[in-house]
Amino acid sequence: MTQPQLPPQRGQEPRSGPRRPVDPARSEACRLLCAGTYLHVGYRDAVIDELYVHRERFAAPSYGYDAARVLAHALRSRRQEVAWSAGMIALWVVVAALTKFHITVVIWPILLIALGRRLGGSRDIDGKFPQFAMFRRLLAFVLRWYGRLTLLFVYVTLFRLLIAGPDEYASDSYGGSGDSFLDSSDGADFGTPFDPLNAALAEPNRFTAACLLALPLLLALLSVGQRGQFARTIAGELSKQRFPNAADDPAESASAPRFGELSRRIRQEQHAPLILYAKAEPFRGAGLPFEPWSLSIELRPRTAGDGDSPLDALRKTDATPAEPLDNATVLEKIKPLVEQLREPSARTSPQAADAVLDRLRELVVDECVFLPAEGLPGRMAFPYTKDTYLMHRTDAVEEGGEQRRHFLRVRVGGWDEEIVVTVFVRVHTQGGMLMLEVAPHVLPPVNALFATADRKAHEHLHRGGFGRYLFALLRIPAATGDALRVLARAVAQTWRQLTDVHADTLPDGPGASVRELGADDRATLFQEMDVARYLKSIQDRIASGVGEALWNAGYEVAEFEQKVTNVFNNSGTFVGGNVQGNGIAIGKDSKANSPAGKPPRPRRPVPVARRNSASQ
Repeated sequence: MTQPQLPPQRGQEPRSGPRRPVDPARSEACRLLCAGTYLHVGYRDAVIDELYVHRERFAAPSYGYDAARVLAHALRSRRQEVAWSAGMIALWVVVAALTKFHITVVIWPILLIALGRRLGGSRDIDGKFPQFAMFRRLLAFVLRWYGRLTLLFVYVTLFRLLIAGPDEYASDSYGGSGDSFLDSSDGADFGTPFDPLNAALAEPNRFTAACLLALPLLLALLSVGQRGQFARTIAGELSKQRFPNAADDPAESASAPRFGELSRRIRQEQHAPLILYAKAEPFRGAGLPFEPWSLSIELRPRTAGDGDSPLDALRKTDATPAEPLDNATVLEKIKPLVEQLREPSARTSPQAADAVLDRLRELVVDECVFLPAEGLPGRMAFPYTKDTYLMHRTDAVEEGGEQRRHFLRVRVGGWDEEIVVTVFVRVHTQGGMLMLEVAPHVLPPVNALFATADRKAHEHLHRGGFGRYLFALLRIPAATGDALRVLARAVAQTWRQLTDVHADTLPDGPGASVRELGADDRATLFQEMDVARYLKSIQDRIASGVGEALWNAGYEVAEFEQKVTNVFNNSGTFVGGNVQGNGIAIGKDSKANSPAGKPPRPRRPVPVARRNSASQ
């Protein structure tokens, strides 16, 4: 298959010439997505589900990152967290057996704390039932603090029993009748709220108290170990210094045959000029559509006539007979004009020109063909060969088909590939008319949570041992709940993988994009300004290329120039004399305008809602 027309590699480029973008597998965006699999359980499971469980789905195009490397770290993160979670749950089971299920005296307040946290985080129900918002917050507060105080009383009582022993603890010197841990010296207990705890403890002894007291200490030790492994991973192989060395990435050394097969297939599909798409989202992987537009004009040969403006009259003095104009001819005129954006403007010296860091110097221009995934016999059998692409490209560039479509693709990756602008251009001539379709797309920045990985790792590695342990002790209820959820999800995914429920499923287009799943819905003002500059520069060169192709072939260009001016001035779609705005805002507090009755369909990335227990 033909490769994109890439400028020279960074560090090897000629002076004042273009620069090649960084290798997608070594980009900063790829590093942050890999770190996100350790920080966010939901994101990690979505990556595994899309790329590993649903093996019938083609991989979405990967702009500025390597989806196979993200999958490798997602699987490694799951293996590590499942091991730690299994250790935590096993410790609970062992202590439950050793204490003859007196562990319920600890589980009860932990459940209350977890329930209070759950209610406190359920703010989405306030929109449906605002009258219950105050009641919900009050109930969550009561449950949390009731559970904390109960847990404190339990451990104080256990500690007293461990020091004094059951006999002396039950004597009058410790104020008890021996009926339960929580009896008082005058025959009264802590009250009705603690009756379930009193009933749960029938035969207290030092061994039971020692096991229950050791449980949180051991759980905290496991939590510290898990966070330490997370911090070493982020500060080690996922650090900015070591991540570019992809050959030494331990996540890639997994020997599972399934991962090896899928990894090779993903790397073959994600950057191929043949894009197998799902009909619901043909541009999945490119990000959010950003003001797509199209126009059509009549192909009128240039002839001198009355009523021409002076400029038109000057142009028509060298009128030539109109030549046949096909789609490929127009695209070939656009490509060199867009590629000229790589060249820095004239400077006072070669050194000044060479110092220009504009990301337009790394602009990539190539061609791609979209094919529907439906109807193919199998994903693994599809031939990603040069001959296959050339056959589809030759047929699609002129046919103007509905499902198989040929595009000229222009891409610029800014901010270390965190902002990716991709413009798809399609030209079609039919019935004496020329149709120009331009579909810009923008990938928003990687979620801000993923960028905190370095800071979290540094804080853990430089926090004192006592601080780490105390922090882990306070998080035992949350860590236990996270462990249960991790194991439940791992069992469900493993079951689907072992039963291979998707083995006989017909091939399908990508259900999600790893990059879009990990994207934020906000961009800084600087990033928005760069997006606007890239798009305006590229679209202006596209319009110039089409106009030049029309003029060279002997056709009128006045109508085309007028319609292009209307499109750029109105930032919308020009069809038959009507301009329809279809803007999409990606920045904070930005607003998008859409035609009445046709609001733009939202295509927001999956929100990052909950963090991995290792990152807390």
